Amino acid sequence: VGENVEEVLSKGGPVTMKIPLDQFFSVGDRVRVININPLGHTRAPRYARGKVGTVALVHGIHIFADRNAEGIKEGQQLYSVEFNSHELWGDAGRARETVRIDLWEPHLEAAK
Repeated sequence: VGENVEEVLSKGGPVTMKIPLDQFFSVGDRVRVININPLGHTRAPRYARGKVGTVALVHGIHIFADRNAEGIKEGQQLYSVEFNSHELWGDAGRARETVRIDLWEPHLEAAK
């Protein structure tokens, strides 16, 4: 045990899933990161919760990291969401700077 650990870890594992699952958001949609505070793992960064961005890219169905941390292989749509730096950091942000964050569909809701 452990002889090939580095080699195995460097290869990673498959993260895409080929399952039928509707896509709720499209490129250009305005979305808000839901404000969650789970007891367990989440890949929704605290600094983005409650913030509004725009879907810049649809990655397709990937293993949902929040559930994978619980040992459950669940597929969810994964999106790259672009935020203006002012939206994330207020006055500390810069006008022409943006940040993209990959977020799964359960982390998002339509922005009003």
